[in-house]
Amino acid sequence: MNVDEIVSGLVLELRRGTLILLVLNQLQEPKYGYNLVKELQEHGISIEANTLYPLMRRLESQGLLTSEWDTAEAKPRKYYKLTTDGEIVLKKVKENWNCFSASVNQLLDEGGC
Repeated sequence: MNVDEIVSGLVLELRRGTLILLVLNQLQEPKYGYNLVKELQEHGISIEANTLYPLMRRLESQGLLTSEWDTAEAKPRKYYKLTTDGEIVLKKVKENWNCFSASVNQLLDEGGC
């Protein structure tokens, strides 16, 4: 295996968990999938729809999200939002993330990207 493949695999592992955290955080207010993709992209976080939608369905099946169709407009949209359990999970994961990332950054000596 070459170095580029190793780096690619490690970056993919790092992204998986952080994407879950980011999706939960952004769905504190109702959003539909395409809107969420664009919002994340505006902040430098790329995510494909074929990654996002299965993730949101999984989070919904875990009881962390709820969804509702809005058919009032010409194009029906499925909106997702955190449930009460999702809010609790988000709060706890954010607390862990903040402590963990602060420690990691300190160990890495705040190296830039």
